[in-house]
Amino acid sequence: MHLRIEHSTHYTYNQPVTLQDHRLLLTPRASQEVTPISSTIRCTPEASLSWTQDVFGNLIATASFSNPTTELTIVGTALVDQRAGQWPTFVIDPSAHTYPFAYSLDDVIDLGQLREPDWLDPGANEIGPWARNFVAGLNTDTLSLLKDLSAGVLADVAYRVRDEEGTQSPAETLHLKSGSCRDVAALFIEAVRHLGFGARAVSGYLFAPETNLGDEGATHAWAEVYLPSAGWITFDPTHNRVGGANLVPVAVARSNRQIMPVSGRFLGASTDFSSIAVSVRVVEATEV
Repeated sequence: MHLRIEHSTHYTYNQPVTLQDHRLLLTPRASQEVTPISSTIRCTPEASLSWTQDVFGNLIATASFSNPTTELTIVGTALVDQRAGQWPTFVIDPSAHTYPFAYSLDDVIDLGQLREPDWLDPGANEIGPWARNFVAGLNTDTLSLLKDLSAGVLADVAYRVRDEEGTQSPAETLHLKSGSCRDVAALFIEAVRHLGFGARAVSGYLFAPETNLGDEGATHAWAEVYLPSAGWITFDPTHNRVGGANLVPVAVARSNRQIMPVSGRFLGASTDFSSIAVSVRVVEATEV
């Protein structure tokens, strides 16, 4: 399936401001399930783009601007081949079929902080006991445990659209019993890390063909858990789904705050900022 993506971000200012560099994470990430075919980033006013990769291998564009402006529009477009099946199977190493299991020494070293809970998070000591409630017994099927935990997040936390910047702490999400997709994903990631799994945050796009025509997609946040032999397995607790069907990853990281699609500053007073509008469209491409 070929998907065409358009992600537009429009800022307005009350008077001309000087734009500092903007960090753009808008280019789909290649995987065994997604192949980027083409991608572009356009800025108005015109920007000079420089490209690099971060420590996670994400492709980052840095936009540099020359002249003061009262408006800024950033449009990322992409065409991808999305091949993920609706009912994936995972070849997990026999040593990891049941939980608890031990990662190899190399995996422990390489996963590093992706296995470590955020102990600095207020209320972090509540997440471990909550997560351990999903462990059925001494020898629990690993994949079933992760699926149960993903479903358990959705059972305890209601999805809601949240326009505020940033991600709620996992404990806050549990207390409020509601959160955005990035809040729900962050809670799942923190919970599985408390159980000893390696996990990472993913940002990207969701193709939702069941929604209204012309509104088939959105930015989205989900999680991946590392299991020996199977590799990184996608978990989308917001929709209680396993596998990458209808998902287009753009970036992965230890936490959501590292993979914001657009981030940048301007020189001026806080009152100079007027508004921001974001629109995303993900549609099936009939012609390539």
